[in-house]
Amino acid sequence: MLKNYIKLALKVLRRRKFFTFISLFGISMTLVVLMLATAILDNLFVPRAPETRFERALTVYTLMMKSADGNGRRTGQPGYRFLDTNLRDLPGAEKVTIFSTAAPLPMYANGRKIETHLRRTDAEYWQILDHQFIEGAPFTKADNDEGRFVAVITDDMRDQLFAGTSALGKTIDVDGQRFRVIGVVRAVPITRIAGFSEIWAPIRTVKNPEFLRRTMDGFGGVVLARSKDDFPRMRAEFARRVNALRPEDPHFKTVHAGLDTTFEAVARLFFRDPENGVLTLRLVLLAAALLFMTLPTLNLITINLSRIMERASEIGVRKAFGASSRALVGQFIVENVVLTLIGGIVGFILAVVAIGVLNDLSIIPYARFDVNLRIFVWGILTAALFGVLSGVYPAWRMSRMQAVNALRGGAA
Repeated sequence: MLKNYIKLALKVLRRRKFFTFISLFGISMTLVVLMLATAILDNLFVPRAPETRFERALTVYTLMMKSADGNGRRTGQPGYRFLDTNLRDLPGAEKVTIFSTAAPLPMYANGRKIETHLRRTDAEYWQILDHQFIEGAPFTKADNDEGRFVAVITDDMRDQLFAGTSALGKTIDVDGQRFRVIGVVRAVPITRIAGFSEIWAPIRTVKNPEFLRRTMDGFGGVVLARSKDDFPRMRAEFARRVNALRPEDPHFKTVHAGLDTTFEAVARLFFRDPENGVLTLRLVLLAAALLFMTLPTLNLITINLSRIMERASEIGVRKAFGASSRALVGQFIVENVVLTLIGGIVGFILAVVAIGVLNDLSIIPYARFDVNLRIFVWGILTAALFGVLSGVYPAWRMSRMQAVNALRGGAA
């Protein structure tokens, strides 16, 4: 029965080329946009190089201080002192790294100005993050402890500074300091919050040692757990430590921060309420996706109703020869699902092309987007859902059509 439905559906789609084209265009374009958005979100939130271990990592990127009445608030990035005091020796923690924000800085080389980013880190940073070294090696704990002016740069920065020749042992001037290059890594997308930079140097090379005493400053921290099962214990102990703190600024009474996954960290940046921020962000993304799907679904319903009226005489003949309403509904829904699956395949092909163009344009520095198997499966499921949603109501209308009225022109 299903095989016959599919054969009939393909014949109907070939016979009504205009309706087929309009429907396919709407479905495929909708899926292209949805899959592009999914690929970007996938690139931002799913662990990938150099953050391949982040499935069992928790981060601290945001710190908030509140006044006694709760009305006064100050939000920013945590300082080195706060992270060093509260992240060390958490139960279940395997390693801890503290690093500065990847600060945008100008540098001058070969008589020209180059815009770059500099991040200062400790040695544990290279053990938690999985940077791919092309030349040399990362700096060590001794390099950081002694404040040695050594640096790791990206292959793109090497090509800009040294025309693609080896960078090892050569010096670069950035932020008014001279560093000796000891390692070169693959360029990292700017979407990697912890992994991105173009130059890395030891924390102890910061010009002003006052950073060691600040509670709020431009730093972040990552704790690598032995297992995800250790997350609750780590979070509980971190919360206990933070709750015991009192801000140095007398205008504020309490300190607020949390150990977050990457998704939770982004939610905390956008929403002031850290407890409900994750749920709110998920609802916002879900609502945006549903809203975007609703418009083409409504258009498909309208088109499908027009197709029913056009096929009224066919429906009347089939009813007159004993076709049941259930069989007609099943046939029409199968037709719609076949149509939307074809649109899904077309949309997938167009999405692959669009992502290739997006990668070539380099709109997001160093980001490489891809349509992986998981995104493809979600695309096909979305297409099938499209077909069912846009076919149920027209199919129901068709099932209620009387044979005599259908033969006269289609009044339900």
